[in-house]
Amino acid sequence: MRRHLVAAALLVLLSAPMQAADLPANIAAAVAAAERSDQDRERDLRDHPAELMTFAGIMPGMKIADVFGGGGYWTELMARAVGPGGHVQLVNNSPYFAYAVKDLKPRFEGNRLPNADQVTVETCNLKLGSNAYDMIVIFMSYHDLYYVDERDGWPAIDASHFLDQLRAALKPDGHLLIVDHAAAEGTGSSSAQDLHRIDEAFAKKDISGHGFELEKTWDGYRNSADDLTKLVFDPAVRGKTDRFTQLYRRR
Repeated sequence: MRRHLVAAALLVLLSAPMQAADLPANIAAAVAAAERSDQDRERDLRDHPAELMTFAGIMPGMKIADVFGGGGYWTELMARAVGPGGHVQLVNNSPYFAYAVKDLKPRFEGNRLPNADQVTVETCNLKLGSNAYDMIVIFMSYHDLYYVDERDGWPAIDASHFLDQLRAALKPDGHLLIVDHAAAEGTGSSSAQDLHRIDEAFAKKDISGHGFELEKTWDGYRNSADDLTKLVFDPAVRGKTDRFTQLYRRR
C-alpha cells in the first residue's frame, strides 16, 4: 500500500503544472520521504505541498513557525524541507491541540522529527519571541481570528494583537504565508463565523495594516466553481473550496 501511495505522490509531482524537474531538491525529497504516513500522502493529492512550498521559497536552514497547524501535516513537510540545519515550531492553542491530539502523538513520537517540536499556547501570548523566524505559516486558520464560539471552547481572539505578535516574531524581511477559504467579495470577516471563510481583500487590508507587505499570490488552490455561500464543511464543497494564497514580507 505504501509503495503505491509513494508512486501516486510522485505521479502528482510529475503531472502537476510545476514539473518535477523544476522542484528544488529539498522540497522534492521532503514530499517523497518514505517515512511519511499514508494518510499524509492521501492529503497531498488535495494540498499539492511541493508546489506550495516552492511558491513560499522554503529552503534548507530556515526557522519556521506553523501557527494553528493542528496535527502537523505541514510541520512535518517543512521540517523535512528545511533539513537538520533548520527548525519548525508547531504552535496550537488549546482548542486546536484538543482537536488534533490523536494525530500529534504518532507525528512526534520516537523523535521521528528531530528538528521540529510543538507547543500549546494561548493567543494572548504566542511565545514566539522577537526576530526569531524566517517564515510563519497559517494554513486555513487565519479566518479563526474572527470566529467565536465560547460554548465550544473557542474564545474571542484579539486579531490585532495576534498579528502584531506574528510581525514581532519574524526576522527583518521574514515572510508570512496565508492560505484560506475565500468568502464572497465585500463580506469582510463576517463569513468567518458561519461559513469558516474570509474575504480575500479584507485579509490583504487587515494583514497589510500590521506591518506586512503583500509580495505575491498563488492561484494553485483557486476554484471558480465554489459556491462561496456554503459552509466549507458542506459535502457539496468540502475539499473543493476556492482558496486564496498570499505571501507577505515583514516591513
